[in-house]
Amino acid sequence: MPISGKQSSSPIKVFVVAENRLLRETLVRLFRKRSEINIVGETCCSESSIEAIASTKSDLLLLDCFNANNASGDDWLADVQESIPEIKVVLFGMDEDPDIFIQAVRRGIAGYVLKNASATDLLEAVRTVAQGEATCPPKFCKVLFKAVASASDEDKDGRIASQFELTQRQRQLMSLVAMGLSNKEIAANLNLSEFTVKNHIYRVMKQVDAQSRHEAVSLIRDSD
Repeated sequence: MPISGKQSSSPIKVFVVAENRLLRETLVRLFRKRSEINIVGETCCSESSIEAIASTKSDLLLLDCFNANNASGDDWLADVQESIPEIKVVLFGMDEDPDIFIQAVRRGIAGYVLKNASATDLLEAVRTVAQGEATCPPKFCKVLFKAVASASDEDKDGRIASQFELTQRQRQLMSLVAMGLSNKEIAANLNLSEFTVKNHIYRVMKQVDAQSRHEAVSLIRDSD
């Protein structure tokens, strides 16, 4: 079910990320038959793929690997969103699990397509999200409304997040910045590329309105 948006005119630049190679190749063949869609790349989920996605200036990421409750900080999707904040994400092949759906929405996902969806359903989800809208199975609309109402009740009770709502990955990275590590050293510690580290730090600086990485560390410490 789509939710508000605007019309897109030029071909949608789509990057396909799926763990199964056969599935990726099938999707690529499917989408390349559509004149309104331009497949700019396809790969599995890996750290090196983030730079590839960024270099293609993709409009939309079609993704089948999603960890709803990542507690380790090793979060590929978060790294993509930090490095390429403007990219839209459509999850496909997903379970009919309301909790996973809500986690996906909270992570900034714009499209949620179930495992039993047809090729037509997936194409329509891509078109909808590319137009600036959001889409999910109709059965999840009530789930979404209840989650918003619940979050509103928590805010009224005073259980509001801290001033800077940093992700676990951002906090992990900034703790290494505070230790004086260089981008190269941080990348080696977190098994990331320097490109990803640089983008993480830039995004945190913007988020906390800091002029330098060291000022960002100070502001984060003061807010905790």
